[in-house]
Amino acid sequence: MPALDEPLKKTLGGTTAKVMAEHLDLHTVGDLLHHYPRRYAERGELTQLADLPLDEHATVVAQVADARVLRFNNGKGQRLEVTLTDGSGRLQLVFFGKSIYHHQKELLPGRRGMFSGKVGMFRTVRQLSHPAYEMLGADSGADAVEAWANQLIPLYPACAQMESWKIAKTVDVVLASMEATGWQEITDPLPPALREGRGLTDLPDAFRKVHRPRTKADIAEARDRLKWDEAFVLQVALARRRFADSQLPAVARRPVPGGLLDAFDAKLPFTLTDGQQRVSKEIFDDLATEHPMHRLLQGEVGSGKTMVALRAMLAVVDAGGQAAMLAPTEVLAQQHHRSITEMMGELAEGGLLGGAEQGTKVVLLTGSMGMPARRQALLDLVTGEAGVVIGTHALIEDKVRFHDLGLVVVDEQHRFGVEQRDALRSKGKQPPHLLVMTATPIPRTVAMTVFGDLETSVLDQLPAGRSPIATHVVPAKDKPHFLARAWERVREEVENGHQAYVVCPRIGDGEDDPKAAKGGRKKAASAEEDPEKRPPLAVVEIAEQIAAGPLQGLRVEVLHGRMQPDDKDDVMRRFSAGDVDVLVATTVIEVGVNVPNATAMVIMDADRFGVSQLHQLRGRVGRGSAPGLCLLVSEMHEASPARARLAAVAATLDGFELSRIDLEQRREGDVLGQAQSGVRSSLRVLAVIDDEEVIVAAREEATAVVAADPELERLPELRTALDALLDKEREQYLDKG
Repeated sequence: MPALDEPLKKTLGGTTAKVMAEHLDLHTVGDLLHHYPRRYAERGELTQLADLPLDEHATVVAQVADARVLRFNNGKGQRLEVTLTDGSGRLQLVFFGKSIYHHQKELLPGRRGMFSGKVGMFRTVRQLSHPAYEMLGADSGADAVEAWANQLIPLYPACAQMESWKIAKTVDVVLASMEATGWQEITDPLPPALREGRGLTDLPDAFRKVHRPRTKADIAEARDRLKWDEAFVLQVALARRRFADSQLPAVARRPVPGGLLDAFDAKLPFTLTDGQQRVSKEIFDDLATEHPMHRLLQGEVGSGKTMVALRAMLAVVDAGGQAAMLAPTEVLAQQHHRSITEMMGELAEGGLLGGAEQGTKVVLLTGSMGMPARRQALLDLVTGEAGVVIGTHALIEDKVRFHDLGLVVVDEQHRFGVEQRDALRSKGKQPPHLLVMTATPIPRTVAMTVFGDLETSVLDQLPAGRSPIATHVVPAKDKPHFLARAWERVREEVENGHQAYVVCPRIGDGEDDPKAAKGGRKKAASAEEDPEKRPPLAVVEIAEQIAAGPLQGLRVEVLHGRMQPDDKDDVMRRFSAGDVDVLVATTVIEVGVNVPNATAMVIMDADRFGVSQLHQLRGRVGRGSAPGLCLLVSEMHEASPARARLAAVAATLDGFELSRIDLEQRREGDVLGQAQSGVRSSLRVLAVIDDEEVIVAAREEATAVVAADPELERLPELRTALDALLDKEREQYLDKG
């Protein structure tokens, strides 16, 4: 009887196990049982052939319409062309070589089968070249007849080396082995009371019904149960982290009346929004407790998160502590340092001639700083002279010592691993309070699944005076005059005293793209008819083209990640000061860059960016009193999914709505698979958008279970499941996307 952690080679034999390990990442019996069918074919049902995605491996159930042998190369070569049909669409199979007559005998018109291969396109017809297949129906083997007659046919996520029906046969072997000994080795992670209270089937029954369902009700029952496994075990891991954090000591940091925070508030030229005041209160309440705050601050682009974070930092300085802000890039760290010192004025010059009496020192620490400046910054931190430090990952280095670190603010959390975050937290005498900021709005269920150990505050109100941003898709290939008009609009904005960004996906001096270095421009020219096949448009090349062409006479400069830090800072300073009209940049300007006079943005090859990233980039304009304009340039066909994404971005400024669209368009594993460091298996049946009810209920159940039994001593099966989900040594490091 195999246990779930038994290697597949013991159950299936070495060759099959090797293919499954190498090509499907399936290593154990449990991995295979958790490799659920992607969908099920019903008896007589045919696959929608017209909807098959190109360049992906697919398995279809279809009927042979006709088969014929054709000659080519002056009669020297021959091929078998088979046409499959689903009643409306068609799919062509092509075979070459000596085996074609064998295939012709099998693939008779009117017969149905399962066909598997990579979907290509030939003369507007979708095609599988040399596909694997398994015929179904009266002339098939007895097993296939019974499967076809009596059951739904499971279609598994497969690959060229291991087709869906071969996976189905290996699952049959494992299921039979499990049944033979009554599933004795299976440990059920759900506590019996929870399972019974929720009316969920047991785990062996769920495995039987998900892999070999007899009815659609079987599938629904199995998936309901398996969703609970995924949601509950993950929420228990997060609940244990929340519980452990709640037991840590921390120094309470309460604002001091008449101190730095009050002095800062008194000089603000505007009133905080209701949302900023509400979220500030939540943060100040947390800071006043003797356990470390763990709070996620998420909000729309431009909703004033930095202001809220700065006020929290000043409150901690008032209370005798220091505050550190961790930024993912040097450009962003420098931008934060510049904007914070400008907002604080003389309050940021504590100890300096002309500095305010209540002021403190605000220092910058990045990896590229010169040694004298770096040495001074380190000294200011260890003595406590600097109350506020803004830096990159350089803050985490062993040499960096604080006098009394009270608050860590992490900007754009998705760029950092928790190991980095916790390394900074460990520099306090006691664990400092933690505020995590993200400008990528996250649906509630994603926040609960990915950031589940943090309390969440949401800023969804824009400050007064913020201008709306108009967004339009520019179809450069279909309507070239639209692109010409886009450059005219940029010139008009500059003539009206404003500035513009042009964003490209690639730097483009040859070093960042080996293909581009070897004649990339020739390739781009030869692939004009297919924009997907050329390299992405590049900063260096586009800057040259527009400076010599449609934007001739304007002050055009470039900004990208491979420039020297001093050069990057110089360009940003001059752009902020209005000495540069058009900044051609990579996504280095995606977050944090704040130039209120910049009103227009042109995003080249916009289809190469994700929905949330486009929303982030767009947030760089419309930050002043003048309206913002964002133009999404694409050469993709109007009917393509990429253009549908761009249309969604153009249709709404609601980041939360866009994040939902983004998540729906991406595979679940993309969202959570990389988002959980130490997690071996990303979610397979749980959909974080659709299964909100399950996630909310699982979080409540998990919190109650952990509160009653933090070490899970009375629930050894759950503890085992947790160990299977997590790397034991790194359970504390559930990375946050």
